Amino acid sequence: MGRLIAISNRTAVDPKARAGGLAVAVWESLKATGGVWFGWSGEIAESEHRVLHAHHDEGVEFLLTDLTREEHDGYYLNYANRVIWPVFHYRIDLASFDRDAFTIYAAVNQRIARQIAPRLHPDDVVWVHDYHFMLMADALRHTGWEGPTGFFLHIPFPAPEVFRALPEHHWIARALCAYDVIGFQAERDRYNFVQYLIDDCGGEDLGEGRVKAFDQTITVKAYPIGIDAEGFREASRSAKADEAAERIGRFLGGERELVIGVDRMDYSKGLPERFEAVGRLFDNFPDMRGRVSVTQITPPSRSKVEEYQELRVELDGLAGRINGDYGDLDWIPLRYLARSYSREELAGLFRIARVGLVTPLRDGMNLVCKEFVMAQDEDDPGVLILSEFAGAAEQLQSALIVNPHDTDNVAEAIHTALTMPLEERKSRWRRLRDTTVEQDIGWWREKFLSDLSPGGLN
Repeated sequence: MGRLIAISNRTAVDPKARAGGLAVAVWESLKATGGVWFGWSGEIAESEHRVLHAHHDEGVEFLLTDLTREEHDGYYLNYANRVIWPVFHYRIDLASFDRDAFTIYAAVNQRIARQIAPRLHPDDVVWVHDYHFMLMADALRHTGWEGPTGFFLHIPFPAPEVFRALPEHHWIARALCAYDVIGFQAERDRYNFVQYLIDDCGGEDLGEGRVKAFDQTITVKAYPIGIDAEGFREASRSAKADEAAERIGRFLGGERELVIGVDRMDYSKGLPERFEAVGRLFDNFPDMRGRVSVTQITPPSRSKVEEYQELRVELDGLAGRINGDYGDLDWIPLRYLARSYSREELAGLFRIARVGLVTPLRDGMNLVCKEFVMAQDEDDPGVLILSEFAGAAEQLQSALIVNPHDTDNVAEAIHTALTMPLEERKSRWRRLRDTTVEQDIGWWREKFLSDLSPGGLN
C-alpha cells in the first residue's frame, strides 16, 4: 500500500483532537505511510476563490479547504445536518428536504474531488469518512482516479423504506457504488443498504460481503469501530481523572451511587426519554430516593439548528420538573450539565459510576459505552445499560439491553443494575472488557484497510 489519503469533513489538524476515536486509527496509518488528510478548515471564505491550506505534522500533510457561506449553509447545515442526519436516524419528520441544498452538497463533493485528484499518486489508497462525502468516489472517478477508494459511514444506514424518503436516494446509491469498499457500523446497517440495492437497483448479493449493482462489484461489510481501549483505561487513572472523581465524590457524600450519561445534545440520543425514565425510577422504586444521583453531561451541539435549540428547552424543563418533584434539601436527583469535559475528566467519572446509561433512540455505534467499560474498577465494576438501537448492542450483549422508548423498562434496568450482586457485575464486565479490548480501534483500522488494499480487492 502506498500513502493513505483520508478525507473527512473535520480533521485532527489540532494535536489535541488526536486523543481518541477516528483520529487515533487514521493518524497511525497516515504517519506510517506519509499520508494526507483532506477536510474543511472550519473557516468561511470571503470569496469564491478557495485555496487549500497546507499544514505538516509528524510527516502527515493536512490539506484544508474553506467553504463559502453558500457552501456552508447548503452542504453542511442544510443537506448534511437537516436532511441526511435526521433521515438516517429515522426522523423523517425533522428533515427539511431541499433540492437546492442537494445541488450544493453535490457541488462541494465535486469541487473538493477536483482539488484532491491532482495530488493523488497511482499507488495511493483513499479512505473517505461519513455522510458529508457519500458522493466523493463518484466525483473522483470523474476526474480519472481509478485507485482503491473506501467509504466508512459512522452513522446508521436506515431501512430501505426510510432511505427512499430522500428524493435523491437513487443518485446517492449509485454514487456509493463507485467505492470499492463500503463499511458500516453494524450488520443491520449493512443489511439495509444491500437490501435497498436489491429491491430498488437490481442489485445482487454475491455472498461473503460482495454485492453487484450498477455494473460494479463492491465489498459491503460491517466494521464495528472500537476505541483506544488501553489508552482510555490509562486516562481513567490519570491525575485529571482523580480530580474529577474527587469533585463529584464530594457531592455524592460517600453514600449515594452515581448513574452517569454522557451524550452530545442531539435528538437521536433519546435524552427526553432518559429523563422520563429517571423520573419513573423514583416513582416506581421509592427506596432509590436519596440513594442515587443521576448526572447527565450533554455538551451543546449544532446550536444553530432549530431542533437542537428546542431540545435544550425541553431538557431544561424536564430536569427542573424531576428535581422539583423528587429533590430534597440535601439531594439533587438529576444533575444536568450542558457543557463539555475533557476525556480524562469523563474517564474519572466513569470509573466511579455504578451505572452507565447509553440509551440512544438510534446510533451508528456509540463509543461512550466502550469507554465506560474500560474505565471500570475490575474488583468492583459498574453496570452498562445499553439501547438495543445502538450499533454497539451487536457486540456488547452482556450489557443490560433496553428499549429506550420503554421508560418503565429503562427504570427497571437502572434498579436492576443498582442492586446487581458483585459476582454478576464482574462476570458481565469481563465479557464486555474482553470484546472492547479485542475489537479496539486498531483492529477496526486493520480490518477495513486489509479489505481496501489492492490485495484485498482481488
